[in-house]
Amino acid sequence: MIRLAYGRMFRDALDGSHGLPRERLAELAARFGAIQAEVRRRRGAGDYGFYKLVDQAETVQEITAFAEGLGQAHEDVLVLGIGGSALGARALLTALRKPLWNEWDDEGREFFPRLTILDNVDPGSVRAALARIDPRRVLVNVISKSGGTAETMAQYLVVHAWLENALGSAAHRHLVFTTDPERGALREIAASDGVATLSIPPDVGGRYSVLSPVGLLPAALVGVDVAGLLAGARRAVERAEADDLLQNPAALFAALHWAADTDLGAHIHVLMPYTDRLRDVAEWYRQLWAESLGKRVDREGREVHRGPTPVAAIGATDQHSQVQLFMEGPFDKVITFAAVDDLGPDVPIPPLKDVPGSRPLPAELSYLAGHSLGELLRVEYEATSAALAQMGRMSCTLRLRDLSADSVGELLMFYQIATGYAGAWYGIDPFDQPGVELGKRLTYAAMGRPGYEGQGRTAAEPDRDVV
Repeated sequence: MIRLAYGRMFRDALDGSHGLPRERLAELAARFGAIQAEVRRRRGAGDYGFYKLVDQAETVQEITAFAEGLGQAHEDVLVLGIGGSALGARALLTALRKPLWNEWDDEGREFFPRLTILDNVDPGSVRAALARIDPRRVLVNVISKSGGTAETMAQYLVVHAWLENALGSAAHRHLVFTTDPERGALREIAASDGVATLSIPPDVGGRYSVLSPVGLLPAALVGVDVAGLLAGARRAVERAEADDLLQNPAALFAALHWAADTDLGAHIHVLMPYTDRLRDVAEWYRQLWAESLGKRVDREGREVHRGPTPVAAIGATDQHSQVQLFMEGPFDKVITFAAVDDLGPDVPIPPLKDVPGSRPLPAELSYLAGHSLGELLRVEYEATSAALAQMGRMSCTLRLRDLSADSVGELLMFYQIATGYAGAWYGIDPFDQPGVELGKRLTYAAMGRPGYEGQGRTAAEPDRDVV
């Protein structure tokens, strides 16, 4: 079970001058009844569809059967997607499979396939991936809810031609589409070419889809326990039913971050896990928090330009880059640490000893001997948190028991629920993305897509102010 430590959000645990006043917590708790009622009302209206992803027994059975059957006939899985169609799958791979997954041989990967995720249209990346992968031994998972995402469909056209050149009419057997259950270009292609498909629930948006077939299929293909993911996610949903703010960690997280932002100008929200295996979870969070909460208008249609800026960091690496800013820069940040109690087998730091013919190691390194890398990482987190507090910088900590599928599933659902609550606190819709849609329309106009002519200034028009 995830634990949220939040005492260092308050002035009395910091330097006495900065941070939220302790009495603010009681005010937030008193207001939470209205926030909870709004979330429940909107859940009933279908806006919070991701809550229902914990009930997917039939989908899990289908995905597991596919992964254990056709999926295991391939050496590589190639995912084509962007944004929420890619970030979640990468987060699950990094968190739940051994580091540098694709660099291990078959035995090191327990004979599960390599997983490559193309989340951009950079020709160098696409060309390199296709040069490395054998088209005869690859399964290509194309992910687009709309079935018309420009970047993903461009990737698909390139990859489909690559498959056809190598396999001819058998190319469709190496494809699986994850898309809308009824509409879109991918659904049309699947129907005409006999491509296998999985459906994304209509009421689940892309950035909330990691625990849908969008993330579950790639995860299952590399041996992740998808049932365990959903078991942990269910626990997060159950805890979010609490009407007492202090017993509802996702709601409390959202409330404290909203208050720090609106009361104190802490507009920058940093997620800093102290393990490399959650590095891509921080990148996934960045899209979730930014695209959900950055909005021009509120739910009443008033122009507000609200939204915190999420930042991904990693401990202890970023103690040597970003932490200087966090420690002595503006008081405009909240840092959330993610700490894991059990990181698995540790690496001991050996004692200093004289080796004949070798130069003696400096005695000043003796303080490290007898400890371990895991212990050093834990001490680095504790020291950084304490130092930030002494400097009056707000922080909280999410503590995970381990990095099992159960724990990671709970963490991902925790953040999705917290984002939904944050939308209610900010008074905005956390499920649309009108700013993204404008960029899409301009892209379509510049690329000559029918129906998008005359969409205002296009991307093809140059900026005339150039040095």
